[in-house]
Amino acid sequence: MKFNLSFKAINLLAALFSFFLVLTALFIQEKFQLEPCPLCITQRIIFIIAGGVFVLFSFFNPIKIIRLLHFFSLLLINITGVVFSVRHILIQSKIISVPAECGLDLDYMFDSFPLSEAFGLLFRGAGDCSSIEWTLFGITLPQLALLNYLLLIFITIYIFKKYQK
Repeated sequence: MKFNLSFKAINLLAALFSFFLVLTALFIQEKFQLEPCPLCITQRIIFIIAGGVFVLFSFFNPIKIIRLLHFFSLLLINITGVVFSVRHILIQSKIISVPAECGLDLDYMFDSFPLSEAFGLLFRGAGDCSSIEWTLFGITLPQLALLNYLLLIFITIYIFKKYQK
């Protein structure tokens, strides 16, 4: 049996998957009483943005310009997620070191610093970004995020190739 999903259906499924990942992260956070670091929160925001963009494009027909916008915007969003998750993995692996005292609260960062500087601090990570507090079969949350960003990139490429005319 061959599934032939429409442009809209594939985008909506990808959006649901992105939102499911964020809900799963929130569930893990609550269940195991974990405090997310700035990089974790950034990765969640990127999944939400990717999901929102998938939903947005589900309203359009896959004409050439829409397919190009879809492809490049989702590729950019998910590559950004890859960069943040790889940085987080490198921090956890102690390949990149961050000072232990740099663990600023997100509310404090956005209240106390200009937006551009707060995003710069977010990208640098915090001391608690280096701790591994939860794994699934030995895979950390940033590693899981990386795998899912790569999956979303694959889905984006699949959609682009499937609807070429």
